[in-house]
Amino acid sequence: MTHEEQRRYLIRELLAEDAQYQSIVIPEDAQGQKDLLRALMNVRPPMPINEEFLTVQDEYLSAERDMEGVVDGNSLPPLCSDERLVLWQGDITTLKVDAIVNAANSGMRGCFRALHSCIDNIVHSKSGIQLRLYCDELMNRQGYEEPTGQAKITPAYNLPSRYVLHTVGPIIEGRVTRHDRELLASCYRSCLELAAENSLESVAFCCVSTGVFHFPNQEAAEIAVKTVTDFLKTQTSIKKVIFNVFKDTDKQIYRSILGADRKTERSD
Repeated sequence: MTHEEQRRYLIRELLAEDAQYQSIVIPEDAQGQKDLLRALMNVRPPMPINEEFLTVQDEYLSAERDMEGVVDGNSLPPLCSDERLVLWQGDITTLKVDAIVNAANSGMRGCFRALHSCIDNIVHSKSGIQLRLYCDELMNRQGYEEPTGQAKITPAYNLPSRYVLHTVGPIIEGRVTRHDRELLASCYRSCLELAAENSLESVAFCCVSTGVFHFPNQEAAEIAVKTVTDFLKTQTSIKKVIFNVFKDTDKQIYRSILGADRKTERSD
């Protein structure tokens, strides 16, 4: 099958799973097809699917990944005097590292809102249906929702990273409390502990709990950097931690905290 034929096949298979989809017409344009495929994957409950579908899906998503481009996390330069710390602006799902961190919800099965822009949705969309199935098995065995501040490790499937570390950050509804700060620090620490337990050497963190979770960006970044630097003082396999940002404001915040601007001035 060509790449377009793979996409149409995947859409048809997902549409056939639910009678309410039978009136949906597959768009003729590529972007319309991509959006429909992603939306169907987003809303699909964690239920079994045949191996042929997964084989075609993996080939399709791998090709999409390669066309988008993969960024080698190990080649990214350090930002400050500690050569283990890196700041990088871009799409975390394009990073080739041992693990990327996903800001998950307490259900731990991904975002079920079609085409939602959250990192949880994007991670699951690009990883493939297997990730939701794997997470569903984990959570069914656990028997309760994931507590805030803790984390789980899963395979990354069709992402360029080897693993995904899923953590549930605190949601801020008023003023930030000491407990909120402790929970956010626990998110970073739990991910690092899981990475070390699995002998991983490189981890990329998103800005956990900022954005729709409303943790103030400056304070969240300060907690992130302190927790990571404190952890790296221990005996650990981790050799590189990437602070991944998407917005320019977060980039400037991290540059300031890590002393990148001062380092630039000294080098001049």
